[in-house]
Amino acid sequence: MMTPNDSEDDVELTGAEDERRAALAFVTEAFAEAILSGVESESFAHAALFAALQELVETYGEDAVSAFASRLPQRISAGEFTVALKH
Repeated sequence: MMTPNDSEDDVELTGAEDERRAALAFVTEAFAEAILSGVESESFAHAALFAALQELVETYGEDAVSAFASRLPQRISAGEFTVALKH
């Protein structure tokens, strides 16, 4: 529900965040099922990345995905994908 201080962009962002969280839950579940079925986690991770990049290229094109991917090293180094707490 929108409040007087919300913009339509904020509502769309929240909707997109909710959808991304739901999508991540599906991927996480598929990952766990694959591991239980005997698929090596590294193999599944590579396959998931390949499938995701294929989908992104199909949707946005090679140039946009290449630009996105070029920012990944900095994001990884910054801990954006780290789940465990750093000590």
